[in-house]
Amino acid sequence: MPELHALHQNHLLNALPKHEYEHIFSNLELIKMPLGMILYEPGNVLGHAYFPTTSIVSLIYDMESGASAEVAVIGNEGMIGTTLFMGGSAMPDRAIVQGAGYGYRLGKRQLMQELDRTGGRRHGALRSLLLLYTQALLIQIAQTAACNRHHTLDQQLCRWLLLRLDRLQGSELSVTQDLIANMLGVRREGVTEAAGRLKKAELIKYHRGHIEVLDRPGLEMRVCECYQVVKSEFDRLLPSN
Repeated sequence: MPELHALHQNHLLNALPKHEYEHIFSNLELIKMPLGMILYEPGNVLGHAYFPTTSIVSLIYDMESGASAEVAVIGNEGMIGTTLFMGGSAMPDRAIVQGAGYGYRLGKRQLMQELDRTGGRRHGALRSLLLLYTQALLIQIAQTAACNRHHTLDQQLCRWLLLRLDRLQGSELSVTQDLIANMLGVRREGVTEAAGRLKKAELIKYHRGHIEVLDRPGLEMRVCECYQVVKSEFDRLLPSN
């Protein structure tokens, strides 16, 4: 059985009552999730659900033109693979690890067996948690779309940084400006200018492939309402550690 202290790092797993986690934990596989690991590609039929503990995963939509944009970020608050229990067979987006770490993997068959064992659609903490998480994830996706359309790049960058800080221990991120530009669906020059303004305000410092947040309250003052909307909905719907 995986060590409980590690499992408790994922909020969904940690919220399960004892009688449910005793069944599910023996089927969980602790895996290393290195930077750049692809969990699934568009159109792939999923075979596993993933529960990050110290890793961060981006959900990305790719356009026919080659452009791409991040629609959601998932860390220790959630899971990857909602289509497994929502009735779909494949995902239209791509899931890629953007923050190296660890997570737990659970096979599709084991997940569905556990959901059936706890009473199908109407009973069981696991199903309830996964449905509430899916609602929160959809809110994040919708708010990200609105933010990318209506708010400045400075505000988007603050939101992007804060969402990751919420899912990490510490205040440092290993990330390039090219990656941020791809995730936000903007030009690298725009990210360079926005990061430069945050650096000048002494909110962050950065060098190649590395950003350190110096003043989180300062970022929260500059960010648009989208960050707080997403955070409030996750706090309202889901348990936190």
